[in-house]
Amino acid sequence: MINLLRKRRSIRSYKPSPIEDEKVAILKEALLRSPSSRGFNPWEFILVDDKQTLVALSRAKQHGSEFLKNASLGIVILGNEKRSDVWVEDCSIASIIVQLTAEDLGLGSCWVQIRKRNHSDEISSEQYVQQLLQIPSHIRVLSIIGIGYPNEKKEPVAEQKLQFNKIYHNMFKEQ
Repeated sequence: MINLLRKRRSIRSYKPSPIEDEKVAILKEALLRSPSSRGFNPWEFILVDDKQTLVALSRAKQHGSEFLKNASLGIVILGNEKRSDVWVEDCSIASIIVQLTAEDLGLGSCWVQIRKRNHSDEISSEQYVQQLLQIPSHIRVLSIIGIGYPNEKKEPVAEQKLQFNKIYHNMFKEQ
């Protein structure tokens, strides 16, 4: 697992290759195996491989979502707020689990934050995605994970760049 974390980087440029059904099946399984507080599993997922829909999703935010138009797959991470008060945490776990699984499968990925972001001055990113994908209002949109075969190579973050000063032992000490 540590090797996946060491090499995983946010990939925003993808080759135009589709993802094989076997790999998509593994991504689905990873999502459904994501840990959840008290086993409530408030998450739900929409897998999007339709190019027109990916282009529309690429306009979900004013900045930072445009790369979705070239992804082979977008996974919209949803949480049912009626099912759990910690849906944000549970959906965040699912978001990173699927990214690590994608890395393990030789795929690149990048998280698009939707919750608490704006599509425009009039509508939130969440409302935009809910309208686009016909999602009811009590099903919240946390993120979209763009996935595809990488069309860019990024070096791992060097160990010397890790912020070890943010780790404390037994108690917090301001530095």
